[in-house]
Amino acid sequence: MSIILQPPFLPVWQRELAQGFRSPEELLAFLGLPPVLGSQAAQKTFPFLVPRGFAARMRPGDPNDPLLRQVLPRIEETFSIPGFVNDPVGDTQASRAPGVLHKYPGRVLLIATGACAIHCRYCFRREFPYLENQLNPTRQEQALAYIRKDPSIKEVILSGGDPLMLKDARLENLILALAEIPHLQRLRIHSRLPIVLPSRITDGLVQTLTATRLTCVMVVHANHANEINSEVTEAISKLRQRAILVLNQSTLLKGINDSIEALVALQETAFAAGILPYYLHLLDRARGTAHFEVPETEARMLYEHLRRRLPGYLVPRLAREQAKAQYKIWL
Repeated sequence: MSIILQPPFLPVWQRELAQGFRSPEELLAFLGLPPVLGSQAAQKTFPFLVPRGFAARMRPGDPNDPLLRQVLPRIEETFSIPGFVNDPVGDTQASRAPGVLHKYPGRVLLIATGACAIHCRYCFRREFPYLENQLNPTRQEQALAYIRKDPSIKEVILSGGDPLMLKDARLENLILALAEIPHLQRLRIHSRLPIVLPSRITDGLVQTLTATRLTCVMVVHANHANEINSEVTEAISKLRQRAILVLNQSTLLKGINDSIEALVALQETAFAAGILPYYLHLLDRARGTAHFEVPETEARMLYEHLRRRLPGYLVPRLAREQAKAQYKIWL
């Protein structure tokens, strides 16, 4: 097992990230599982990264653990399945400038970075051309110019990759620049880090997110109740104490949360941690992800049972993202 030593002056979250598992064999050994469960061929098509804190929430000795299944490379990723493509949600068609996706009226999405703290195997941007699109100083100015010219844009969504992989100073520079655009009202952050690397939610980060006039919304991504522990709850509390609305979007995934008990537990556990349900997405049909797909008929049945079991405010919207559509398709 390889351990990467880092200078002690690095923030805790960066040190934890540097110590993450970077091969399936290391993670499987940590869990007491045979290395043959991971596919080296699949790892070549999409790299592997899992923080140790997230791995610690997995059940040792269980090859079907729902958190492990989200990150473990499998040979099925290398299969060519009709209908599963490199750009399933039409990101390329929505590109208006490097790093700028404008799909829906009133809001734009910025590709802040291509980096993530965890590599989820069902990722719909597995093959996104980040090198040509993630923001750098030149592209940031181009993105800001695009937003300035369109007064109908009220909200900017920071995505990626994961925007919280940026250091505080870099984030601050971007947020301050956005706040200077008078017609912008809201800043939305889409991030998996509050769930998989909760140490990223520092007092300094929260100050950065709330230092301007923009209303900040944090959309996190948890797919299973076991992802939410006391550290995650503490991180969410820091956000909510500064009036940041925290929402959860999840993806319906075969063998992970495709049961009514798993879905009910996810909504209730998230709400107890201060997170409101937002979306339950059908799988975006990215190449290499077909083994995660839950058929729409089954998804609708699960959703009907979910509505029967939970009060309305705990029921996320079942939705699909469709290329060229001007809004998410509710099912």
